[in-house]
Amino acid sequence: MTTAPLLVEATRGDQVESRHEVDAVVATADGTVLESWGDPDHPVLPRSSVKPVQALPLVTTGAADAFGLGSVELALSCSSHNGEDGHVVALSDWLARIGCSVDDLACGTHLPLAESAAAVLLAAGDPPSPLHNNCSGKHVGFLTVCRHLGLSTDGYLSADHPLHREHVTPALAEAFGFDPDAQHPGVDGCGIPVWAVPLGHLAAGWARIATAGPGRRLLDAMAAEPFFVAGSDRACTRLIREAGGAAVVKTGAEGVFCGALTGTGVGIALKARDGARRGSDAAITWLLDRLGVIDGAGPIPLTNHAGIRVGEVRVSDGGSTRAAP
Repeated sequence: MTTAPLLVEATRGDQVESRHEVDAVVATADGTVLESWGDPDHPVLPRSSVKPVQALPLVTTGAADAFGLGSVELALSCSSHNGEDGHVVALSDWLARIGCSVDDLACGTHLPLAESAAAVLLAAGDPPSPLHNNCSGKHVGFLTVCRHLGLSTDGYLSADHPLHREHVTPALAEAFGFDPDAQHPGVDGCGIPVWAVPLGHLAAGWARIATAGPGRRLLDAMAAEPFFVAGSDRACTRLIREAGGAAVVKTGAEGVFCGALTGTGVGIALKARDGARRGSDAAITWLLDRLGVIDGAGPIPLTNHAGIRVGEVRVSDGGSTRAAP
């Protein structure tokens, strides 16, 4: 059933300057929709919000145990990290452990997401490396699975590579209930396949991985090492810390956010229709407060570069659809 979406408004003075409409779903592992806003059946490209499921083969194949990976590495495998020193050093050590080098990473290169880390590189005249790519943790995880299973790392981005065909894509299809043969995947920003999934299926899939097994192992690692999920001044890290283990969340590009309440096995998925991160960050904070795992009530102040409050970001409920008691 389609209802009004969540409405995220940015104000300046007494005027609403911008509006973001957000579709959102709260669901259980069996697919029961507990509450929704907007269209819960709308297919979305989940982007990086499904990294914990893409990382499942790291655990299910035995690769994580074979290479002695701990919570830091498992959290990095699910991360969209800032490219801060802590991230880069940990990933470099992990690459060496599996007998690979930065040249084996096919994720591409960009400046660190953290402005401070990018400024250090630029000031020194040093170019960024693939380790600074926010998706490099996932890619080191992929290389680890390939090394463990004796698969070639050449072409590991392709949907036809055994890594994806036999491990990553089946894990995604099982978790989120879609048929890969019924669609042609897009290409994510880091080069791997990205599949369209209805928003309600994303929420239910996150609920399923939170209940037990290898998925819960990955979420527990994210809860234990929130810095390695994102980094300084990032919503994922802040919200996981504030939840104190009661919830784990993961952002995705173009205004996607997913997560799960680890104690109750409830999943959350949302998508800002305009792709704005400001809308998705505000909406996930509002939802986690509504579900009782953080204290995030109230508008988020907007300040200018002088630190003066000039407005706020606020979320309003246009009327959700709730499951019958």
